[in-house]
Amino acid sequence: MSVIYILLAVSILVAVAFFVVFVIAVKRGQFDDSYTPSVRMLFEDELIKDKTNKTILTKKE
Repeated sequence: MSVIYILLAVSILVAVAFFVVFVIAVKRGQFDDSYTPSVRMLFEDELIKDKTNKTILTKKE
């Protein structure tokens, strides 16, 4: 039974450690993405044009 308490304590410590590392990474800006939004606007128009061309082609046939 004492093994369960040891495993529970170790798992809580590991979970807290991962949470602290995650919070530190978020505060340092590890997950900030400044490149993708500028590139996304270049590709959205092409996707819209492709969708409209497909719908036009299906309506004509």
